[in-house]
Amino acid sequence: MYKKKVTIVVAFALFSLFFGAGNLILPPQLGFKAGSTWWLVALGFCISAVLIPILGILAHAKLQGSMFDFAKKVSPRFSLVYCYIVYLISISLPSPRTASVTHEMGIQPISDSSALLTSVIYFILVFLFVINRSKILDVIGKFLTPAIILILVAIVGATLFNFDFSFSENMFPNPFSSGILEGYQTFDAIGAVVVGGVIIISINLKHTQADYTAKRALIAKAGWLAGLGLFLIYAGLIITGAMMHKTFDADISRTALLSGISMKTLGGIANFFLSVLVSLACFTTAVGIVTGTADFVKGQFNDSRNAYIITAVVGCILGVLMGQFNVHYIIAVAIPALMFIYPITIVLILLNVLPDKYASKQVFRAVVLTTIIFTIPDFLGSIGFSETLSGLSKWIPLSKYQMGWVLPALLVLIGTNVISKKSIKQES
Repeated sequence: MYKKKVTIVVAFALFSLFFGAGNLILPPQLGFKAGSTWWLVALGFCISAVLIPILGILAHAKLQGSMFDFAKKVSPRFSLVYCYIVYLISISLPSPRTASVTHEMGIQPISDSSALLTSVIYFILVFLFVINRSKILDVIGKFLTPAIILILVAIVGATLFNFDFSFSENMFPNPFSSGILEGYQTFDAIGAVVVGGVIIISINLKHTQADYTAKRALIAKAGWLAGLGLFLIYAGLIITGAMMHKTFDADISRTALLSGISMKTLGGIANFFLSVLVSLACFTTAVGIVTGTADFVKGQFNDSRNAYIITAVVGCILGVLMGQFNVHYIIAVAIPALMFIYPITIVLILLNVLPDKYASKQVFRAVVLTTIIFTIPDFLGSIGFSETLSGLSKWIPLSKYQMGWVLPALLVLIGTNVISKKSIKQES
C-alpha cells in the first residue's frame, strides 16, 4: 500500500494534467448564459470534462501501457490511425488556442499589436523549447497551477460573498447537453488518452517494487481526488459566471468575461497576475502538445531525429496559422472535429474501464463501429448539413442534442455481450 503523501502527489499531478489554462475560459460563460439553470450545465460539463477524463486515467491504470493500447482491441491498424488523428487534432486546435488565449488575456489589454505577431513569436519560442527540451518549464509548472488555483478560489469566494444570488433567464435550448458539448472543448478526454500513460510511466520509474494491483489502487484514489478538485473549480467558475449577469453585456467573449470577473472581484493587480499566469500555463501546454506529437511521430520512424524536428516545425506552423484567430473562432472550428473524435474517445475509455468479460474484441469492434456510424450525422450537422439530415435525425434518439451515438452504442454493447454469452453456452 502507498502512503497518503504519495496518493496526494499523484492526485496533484493528475489535476495539473487536466487543469489547462485554456479550459478556464469555458465555465464562466457557460454559467453566464445558463443563468438559473447553471447547475444543469455544470453537471453536463463535469461529465465530459471531469468524469470521462478521470475514467480515462482509470483505464490507463488498468492497461498500464500507452495510448496505442486504448484502441488495439479494435485492430492495431485502427489504433494507429486513431492515434494519428488525435495528434493531428491536438496540434491543430488546442495548441493554437493557447496562443489565442495568451494574446487576448495577456497581450491585448496592454498592447495593440496584432494577433499574428503574437502567434509568430509564441510558436518560435515553443519550437525552441521543444527542440531543446528545457526543464525550466517543469520547474515553472510546479508553481503555476497552485498560483492560478489560489486566484480562482479568491475570485469564486469574493463572488459568493459580495454578489447577490440572483440569476438571469437561461439562454440554452438544453442546458444539460450544452454543458456536455462545451466539455468537449476542454479536450480533456483526449488528454487522458494521450498523456495519461506518462503518469503510469512516472509511477513505474519511482515505485519499481510495487505490484500491478497496488499501482492501480493508487491511481484510482488519486484520480477521484483530482476529479473532485476539478469539479469544485469548474462548478465554482460556472456559478460565478451565472451571478455576473447584471455586470457584463450578453455578447461578451469568453476571455473578456474571465478577465472582467477577475477585475470586478479582486481588482487590477490580481487580474494582471492571472493574465500572466494563464499565459505561462498556456505556453507550457503548447510545448507539451508539440513535444508529445513529435515524440509519437519519431517513434513511428525508428527514433528519427529528423522526424522529430519536422513534426515540431509542422506543429508550430499550424500553431501560427490557427493561433492568429480569436478564441471564439478556434472553438467554432473545433466543433466538427470534436463531434467526430470525442464520441469515439469516450467509447474507447468506457470499454477499457469495463471488466474484460464485458469488453471482448468483438464488443470493441461492434461498439466502436456503431459509434462511428451514428457520429457521422452529428458531424455532418456540425458542418452545415443539419437541414439535409433533419429527416434522418428524427429517427435517431438524442440526435437533436448532438448525441445520437449514445443509445445505439449502448444497445450494441448489451446486445453483443448477450449474443457472445449465448454462443459460449451453446459451444459448452
